Amino acid sequence: MSFSEILDNLVKDAFLPMDSFISEHKIPCASLGVVTREGKQAFHFSGYAQLIPEKERLTRHHWFDLASLTKVMATTPALLKLVDNGFIDLDSPLTEAIPDLRQYEVNTAYERGLTFRDCLTHNTELPAVEPLYTYGDDPNRLRHFILQNPWKRVSVPVYSDINFILIGIAIERLTGLPLRALALPPGLAYGASPDLAVATENCVFRHHVLKGEVHDENAWALGGAAGHAGLFGTIEGVLHFAYSLLTGEGASDKAIRAMRQRSANPKRSIGWECKSDNWAGGQACSGQTIGHTGFTGTGLWIDFQRGIAWTLLTNRVHPTRFSGVPMQSIRKQVSDRIIEGWDKVYL
Repeated sequence: MSFSEILDNLVKDAFLPMDSFISEHKIPCASLGVVTREGKQAFHFSGYAQLIPEKERLTRHHWFDLASLTKVMATTPALLKLVDNGFIDLDSPLTEAIPDLRQYEVNTAYERGLTFRDCLTHNTELPAVEPLYTYGDDPNRLRHFILQNPWKRVSVPVYSDINFILIGIAIERLTGLPLRALALPPGLAYGASPDLAVATENCVFRHHVLKGEVHDENAWALGGAAGHAGLFGTIEGVLHFAYSLLTGEGASDKAIRAMRQRSANPKRSIGWECKSDNWAGGQACSGQTIGHTGFTGTGLWIDFQRGIAWTLLTNRVHPTRFSGVPMQSIRKQVSDRIIEGWDKVYL
């Protein structure tokens, strides 16, 4: 049996938990892919890219709303490239890029002391998420509302979209370009053609099924591209990105070390989540594994020790986010099956 056949069988076996959820109509569709450091890849997909208003079968060419994978696949690499080029330091305050941050409370505002590292590792006292879209949908005005609003501080640091929205604004200030104008690897983009996109929610706010339009309401109100969400990708685009990190071709050695090294927040590195007791990447992977998930039902994990990465992309929010699908458990099952199958071949 060839290596390609072995990899194909591994992916099909790991996909089995997804088959039951799709056949039971709990998740419309899923696409699972694996890539190795040597560039070998395999993927398996099933289900419907759209159920309403009419059914549409999923293909390998469909684009998924990657949701919070934006944080690690677009925002973090863009910021680390600016660090590499000497524009800022990770321990510099955000005010080096955004001098008008809380500009009316210069001597008292908590936000003015935040560093890029603080936000990238979610080691702040900013809230997890706020319904920014309810304050308006003028992207420019909303950005300035975010910068001047006195956010209620939390007592214990939490995973926060606000952290990455601020990083996104900083990147725009440092580059002089909107996020949409920044270069992305092939198979990744902000937004997608409705003809090629996987449907997400039948949105009660926008009153239609979202298809190629960012699911996250705050990212939508900010113009469709923000530091925390807005990125779309094909299964092959996500695998290509993961491969570029496995090989070191997609970022500098310094940047990859920052993404792999645990921070003061031990469950997090720069941008990414590190393996921990209850994370979505399962327990079979090595301690040298990083990963991230997205609200729409997406996830990406990279095991640098084994030289393998895998992504699970679903549209679990279609037609509603209130389906009760246990995505955390599903991700763990799939991830563990991938690593256990890999180890049977190579150990």
